[in-house]
Amino acid sequence: MRTTLTLDEDVAAALRHLALATGRSWKEVVNEALRLGLARQRGEAVADEPYATEPFDPGAPYVTGVHSAHELLALAEGEGYR
Repeated sequence: MRTTLTLDEDVAAALRHLALATGRSWKEVVNEALRLGLARQRGEAVADEPYATEPFDPGAPYVTGVHSAHELLALAEGEGYR
């Protein structure tokens, strides 16, 4: 459906920026923003992007041979840590 819509300058700028940043068309960005806004207005849950973390190898452990928190505290603070 074609229609004329008057947008506030800040909204139009944000939509333009999003379209350029994502390489999507103006129509796609506007429709997605309207769908998300309408869903929130109706109180519907809106799925966020899936969260992912990058794997990280911390290397070899600094302390080895410790099998419990008590052993680690004894090593770090001495046997009188209690």
